[in-house]
Amino acid sequence: MSILFDPIKAQSSVTDRVIVAFSGGKDSCVTLDMCCRYFKNVSAFFMYQIPNLSFQESAIRYAENRYGIEIERIPHFELSNFMRYGAFRKEDFQVPIVSINDVYNCERASSGTYWIAAGERIADSIVRRAMMKKSGCIDEKRGRFYPIANFTKSDVVAYIKHHGLKPSPESKIIGHSFRSLHPKDVALIKQHYPNDYKKIVEWFPFVEAGVYRDAENQTPAV
Repeated sequence: MSILFDPIKAQSSVTDRVIVAFSGGKDSCVTLDMCCRYFKNVSAFFMYQIPNLSFQESAIRYAENRYGIEIERIPHFELSNFMRYGAFRKEDFQVPIVSINDVYNCERASSGTYWIAAGERIADSIVRRAMMKKSGCIDEKRGRFYPIANFTKSDVVAYIKHHGLKPSPESKIIGHSFRSLHPKDVALIKQHYPNDYKKIVEWFPFVEAGVYRDAENQTPAV
């Protein structure tokens, strides 16, 4: 069990300040909870693709109230690509491209904190395993560390249950936090959160075609 907490224990001996990249998903909920237990100064940010979706806002407000912090809402860096090159919408080449490092540098400048905690786990994929094998659970060069790097999915679920955490509600419906415009995910949002679906369509009007096409593909042939 001790190996699960080795990364955050090691990091908390180096600094008392941390920024958490929060998505509302299971992994980021555990990451935020652990950071609030181990660090004195915790700030957090949430990257949205569509602002003010109700299920995301409920998760953010819950975390803010639970930990007494303010989670900054900022546009997802991928949104710049979507808007510039026309993903599910008309392209707009006036939109500048933003990178993840631009986001990190902005958060560091505004908070005065260098270290960023994220919810990646070694067990996520072969790519994640290779990345963490190269950088370690504490990546000093990039200023990132991974508090739950050694957790399995069952460890994450057990932690959430033990501490009574509440991941973003859409994760029960689509299996993870809402983070893409995949037609199957958007179709489930349409079914369970129709008002939020309308917001998605306002930003990405062509997404309706993808949802319709996905429904057609799943309709049994007569």
